[in-house]
Amino acid sequence: MGSGQVTDWQGKHVTVAGLGVSGVPAARALRGLGAKVTVVNDGDDARAREQAAELEALGVTVRLGDGDTLPDGTELIVTAPGWRPDKPLFAAADAAGVPVWGDVELAWRLRKPGAADWLAVTGTNGKTTTVQMLASILEAAGLRTAAVGNIGVSLLDAVLGDEEYDVLAVELSSYQLHWAPSLRAHSAAVLNLAPDHLDWHGSMEAYAKDKGRIYEGNRVACVYNTADKATEDLVREADVEEGCRAIGFTLGTPGPSQLGVVEGLLVDRAFVENRQKNAQELAEVADVKPAAPHNIANALAAAALARAYGVPASAVREGLRNFTPDAHRIAHVADVDGVAYVDDSKATNTHAAQASLAAYDSVVWIAGGLAKGATFDELVAEAAGRLRGAVLIGRDRALIREALARHAPEVPVVDLERTDTGAMLQAVREARRLARPGDTVLLAPACASMDMFANYNKRGDAFAQAVRELGA
Repeated sequence: MGSGQVTDWQGKHVTVAGLGVSGVPAARALRGLGAKVTVVNDGDDARAREQAAELEALGVTVRLGDGDTLPDGTELIVTAPGWRPDKPLFAAADAAGVPVWGDVELAWRLRKPGAADWLAVTGTNGKTTTVQMLASILEAAGLRTAAVGNIGVSLLDAVLGDEEYDVLAVELSSYQLHWAPSLRAHSAAVLNLAPDHLDWHGSMEAYAKDKGRIYEGNRVACVYNTADKATEDLVREADVEEGCRAIGFTLGTPGPSQLGVVEGLLVDRAFVENRQKNAQELAEVADVKPAAPHNIANALAAAALARAYGVPASAVREGLRNFTPDAHRIAHVADVDGVAYVDDSKATNTHAAQASLAAYDSVVWIAGGLAKGATFDELVAEAAGRLRGAVLIGRDRALIREALARHAPEVPVVDLERTDTGAMLQAVREARRLARPGDTVLLAPACASMDMFANYNKRGDAFAQAVRELGA
């Protein structure tokens, strides 16, 4: 089971680690190829038992409540991306010389001959939006495509399904990249790098290294963020194919081999004749929805990957115009008494919240939740001049409160202990009290949501509902 394609799966003993969104399709696919599949899963709840019953009906063995022991005879492990590298199961595999692949690695190796190229995107923030923008641009160019990967559409389903694609827009998390050693994209982008998931990777260096794997073996373009030197460093370190180019994107005027912004236009000085002198207009800033700075950066990254694939400028404009962002991403909910209420519940880490806060001049900030090991000093110090007030919710709110006391002591802070369903309504009411006409009340929590809500969507819904109640 080295780096080549495995053509004969018949009778191979494969252990799938974890049920869930990647494990179930992996087990099903491998069973369909004739492998002997055992699924191991830490949890043993009602959902797991339901999934187990479905798989057992296909002839898959499922072991619930024990994800640490390596089943006898295992020749390969295919793991859910979220399983940490320090799990005892992987130590046992290492000792036994058993390779470990992620679902992305499996999908990459199961591609049919002449299969679609992959345009791949990673980064701490903006991945989903960028991949969706990219798919919209590729569609506008008349290409058969889909947004797949960490975005909810299984790569395995895309690779093994009956639908034929020309090119795939692939979102990849640092976890997925960690477990995908032989992936080689047509072109790839790292949008940005900020501390996140350090509990999983162990260090910032390890996190960056896993992100940087996306550039390995790129054929045409490695797209990086000129404002984030770490992304350029990853391009320098990558082992790419001869002739592959480093392409920067910038919110300023682009140099040669870059995409950027000039007088309200998105322009390309990378994929044009005579890039020393010429630039190609791609779209207007107004074609990007919403036109917040970090989202314009996402659009430039998507455009760079599309242009690397040979897409005409007209398709970039049309694709960006056709694109509608997902809910809870700097979504304007309503104006009440001259104050704008904006839901960016998707800002689940400090880097995302920083980008969100930078889009507004005067903000009453609703923040807090699960910090995931993050610190807030840099975020608060940078945003201090924009803050009219802050309303803090969630388990780790004290960390943000302390950062505010250090770096923005004059900003009024409301600290809400409540964690019940009425907490968000109270937070919005307190924010309204602090806000003045022309201000923005911004939900950009800089934290995960699971201490109070099922997910960031539910948190954003609660915010929007609370704002509607204000308006009523």
